[in-house]
Amino acid sequence: MSKEKHVSETPATHLLRHNRIEFHEHPYDYVEHGGARESARQLGVDPHQVAKTLIMEDEHGRPLVVLMHGDCEVSTKNLARQIGVKKVSPCTPETAQKNSGYQVGGTSPFGTRKKMPVWIEATLLDYPVIYLNGGRRGYLVSLAPSAVTALLGAKPVTVALAKD
Repeated sequence: MSKEKHVSETPATHLLRHNRIEFHEHPYDYVEHGGARESARQLGVDPHQVAKTLIMEDEHGRPLVVLMHGDCEVSTKNLARQIGVKKVSPCTPETAQKNSGYQVGGTSPFGTRKKMPVWIEATLLDYPVIYLNGGRRGYLVSLAPSAVTALLGAKPVTVALAKD
């Protein structure tokens, strides 16, 4: 068991504390391109229970947040259909950072620079606890998925595609 690492406040944890949302902190050793699978491996949790935060945009360049299982991809075609737009695509890393205020690899859905609609893969809501990025690389928070829907107004969608 490793020693507890001190993690300084982020916009995400500030928002969670301000709204009295119960959460637990989980620092880990960030690995470039390791993603949710690597954080899940280090923390000893199911990657399906780790939600990656993706910043995407519609055909008009309007940004949106998608929370997806760490071991799945987003069907952008199904997402566009379900949210009533013609097209959804991932943002460039620069645009994602500009919209969220977070460095790619450390993006949290909480405390984003721009207010964006949040969509959550419906099956994430089946877990009593999910793991999300806490606002910096190498740092996840765990909380009830109901906190995500309550605090961010996240709407469920069914857009998961299994990764190989």
